[in-house]
Amino acid sequence: MRRLGWSWKNLKRYRLRTGLSIVGIAISAAMLLDMVMLSGGIDRSFAELLLARGYQIRLTPKGTLPFDTEAMIRGVSDVVATLRRDRAVERAGAVLGTSLYGRMGDSLITLFGYGIQPEAQALYSLVRGADLAATDTVGVLLSRPAAALLGADVGDTVTLVGRLDPQVVTASIGRRLIVRGIVQWVYDYRGQPSVGTVLSLMQTLARHRVADEASLIMVRVRGDSLVQPTADRLQRTFPHLEINSVAQLVREFQQRMIYFRQLSYILGSMSLIVTVLLVATLLTITVNQRLPEIATLRAIGLSRQTIVTQVLVEGTLLTLIGSSAGILLGLATAHYLDSILTTFPGLPAAFSFFVPRRESLTTAGVILLLTGCIAGLYPAWLVARLPIAATLRAEAT
Repeated sequence: MRRLGWSWKNLKRYRLRTGLSIVGIAISAAMLLDMVMLSGGIDRSFAELLLARGYQIRLTPKGTLPFDTEAMIRGVSDVVATLRRDRAVERAGAVLGTSLYGRMGDSLITLFGYGIQPEAQALYSLVRGADLAATDTVGVLLSRPAAALLGADVGDTVTLVGRLDPQVVTASIGRRLIVRGIVQWVYDYRGQPSVGTVLSLMQTLARHRVADEASLIMVRVRGDSLVQPTADRLQRTFPHLEINSVAQLVREFQQRMIYFRQLSYILGSMSLIVTVLLVATLLTITVNQRLPEIATLRAIGLSRQTIVTQVLVEGTLLTLIGSSAGILLGLATAHYLDSILTTFPGLPAAFSFFVPRRESLTTAGVILLLTGCIAGLYPAWLVARLPIAATLRAEAT
C-alpha cells in the first residue's frame, strides 16, 4: 500500500504528462475493448438471434441457407407431420417468406409477409393484441412499421394483395383481414414493414398453395444434447433437404464474417502497441529525470528490488487508471458504433456487432494490466543497472 502511495505521488509530480498519457491509454483501452467485443460479439449475437425462440434446427431447400434464395420446400405439410412424430422433436413449424402488398386507397404499399403455423411459431413476440389461432384464416399480425404505413391497429381491417398481374398492374389475389395483434418480428431489419398470417393463407396470396410450399421449417428438440444426433438423423430421412443446427449456421456465418474478426485482431494489436509505447515512454522519461534521486535512495540503503518494484507499480497504476477510463469510453463508443452498423440493409434489428459481456471486460482488463507490467520492464531495467557512484559524481559536478 505504501508503494502504491509513492507511485501516485511520483505520477502527480508531472501532472500534464501523466494526464496526456492517461488520455492516450484510455483511447487505446477503449479500442481494445471494442475489438474484443467485436471479435466474439458477432458470433454470440447471431447465435442468440437464431435461438431467440428456442428452435435449434432449420430445414431448407438443398444447398441453401434460410432465406438465402427464393427456393422452396415442396410438400411441406407431409414433412412437418413426419417431424412432429419424431420423439426427439418437441415442436416443428413451417415458415413461408414472400413479398406482398397492402392496399391504401388507390395505392399499394410493399410489405414482407410471413406465413406461419401459430402452434409452432418461432418468429415473433406479441406486443399487444392477440395471437393467431391455427385455423384463423381472416386474421393478420402487423409489425409496428407496417401498422404505421397501413394506418391500422388491433381490430382494424386491412387489405392484403398478392403478386401483381404485370399486364393490367392489378393484384390477382386479395384478402380483407382483421388485425389480431401488433408483434415484433425477430428477424426484421430496422423499420421493416412486415405482416404475418397462417401458412395456408400466405401460400394462397403468394401462389404457393397448390405445391404446398414453404421457405424453411424450424425444429425445436427436447434437449440440447439431442440437437446434433437429431440433425444427422433428419438428414438421412430427408436427403433432398438441407439440415442445419444453430451451431452449423454459426460456423457458416463465421466464415462469411471473417473479415470483421481479422479487423478486430489488427486494431486490437495496434491499441496494445500504442499502450506499451505510451507507458514505457512516460516511465523512461520520468526515470531519467529522477536518476540522481534514485541513486541517492540507493546510496542510503534502499534496495534495488524496492526501486525496481516501485517503477513497475507506477506502470501498472498508470495503466489501471487509463484502462478504467478506457472501459467506460469503450462501452460508449461500442453503443454508438453498433447503432451505425446495425442500420446496414438486410441486417435484423435485433442483431448486434458489439456485445458487452463479463468475459469481454475481464479479457480486456487482464490484457491491459499485463501490458502495463510489460511496458515498465525497460525503465525498471534502467533503474536496476544504474551505477550509483557515477550518477552521484555526475550530479555533484
